[in-house]
Amino acid sequence: MAHRTVVGRARSVHRLRGRGDSATVPPLRSSTHPGPLGAARSRDGDLPARRGPLSSRAARRARRALPFALAVALVAAVLGRLDHGAFLAALSRVDAPLFGASAALFVLALLAADTFATVLVYRRSIARVAFRDFFVLRGASYLPSLLNHHVGQAFITVFLSRAHGVPLARAAGATLVVYASWLGCLLLLGALAFPANGGSLAGSALLLAAGALYLALLALRPARLARTRLLAPLFEAGVRGHLVALAARVPHLVVLFAGTWLPFWFFDVRIPLDAALTYIPILMVAVTLPLTPQGFGTRDVLAAALFEGFAAGVTREERLAAIAASTTAWAVALTLVEAALGLALLRVALPRMEAKGAAEAAQEPA
Repeated sequence: MAHRTVVGRARSVHRLRGRGDSATVPPLRSSTHPGPLGAARSRDGDLPARRGPLSSRAARRARRALPFALAVALVAAVLGRLDHGAFLAALSRVDAPLFGASAALFVLALLAADTFATVLVYRRSIARVAFRDFFVLRGASYLPSLLNHHVGQAFITVFLSRAHGVPLARAAGATLVVYASWLGCLLLLGALAFPANGGSLAGSALLLAAGALYLALLALRPARLARTRLLAPLFEAGVRGHLVALAARVPHLVVLFAGTWLPFWFFDVRIPLDAALTYIPILMVAVTLPLTPQGFGTRDVLAAALFEGFAAGVTREERLAAIAASTTAWAVALTLVEAALGLALLRVALPRMEAKGAAEAAQEPA
């Protein structure tokens, strides 16, 4: 019956077109027929149009899952080659309450030092953000930072842009000044580490030259770059502003350095200061790379390669077990503390800060 209906309708259409009334004829709907007409419409683009969004969504999900898969693979590779008995023994020797309290104290000290350095930059470029308000915002950003450090920085940038009515590009430019102060500290630390470990002064000179070249570019203020909304905060800060931001960043660097170095001592991995000045910054930078969440896996692999010679233990398996116990336990402790703190501030304090920023932005003259 369905076939006869379609055929009859086609004949009617042919007769009407012969009279010149084709404009009044509705199009044939092949969706009611599962035969060749429906297949032809599918080949004309229906299915590819649907596959496009589905494939892009699948690709986005895969990209999101990749850092977690990489972290699991790296941690599994590290733990898979260990003597598990030695690993558990290293964990059991640690005073758990003291270790947990040290992680909490480190996170709070790091948050305060980071806030002190960062709020100065945003006050110059965006708005008069109070220390307490930015302390809340930076602490709340610890929750998205669990994915990686740069997601947390993007969270701060977008929030400040919306709360204070500042263009997103300008807020992102202010965040670039924050990054510049952080990289400047790492360059100085590396320049000090080379001679401290008997290295050539050429390495120190190369690092300092890179920083000097950047400052020279700021002083020259190329017009095309300085007028760009994204880069304008960098040139507005200028050489003096960058040096002030760098000096304010030093306490944050010191706290982060200590919090990366000292936890190894809980597990009898005693890295002397001169070696720590060389290798700990490498670990600090690697953890912030957008490779794995919270640096899981990357921290463990690098620490095993860099610090095996400083670990206590008769056999190589015992030394690697002590290092893996240190990096794994510290990463888990920091994740728990930062997740709890970030969730509390995100749900309780941050909405009040957002409302306050919106009210202040509305009161400012246009």
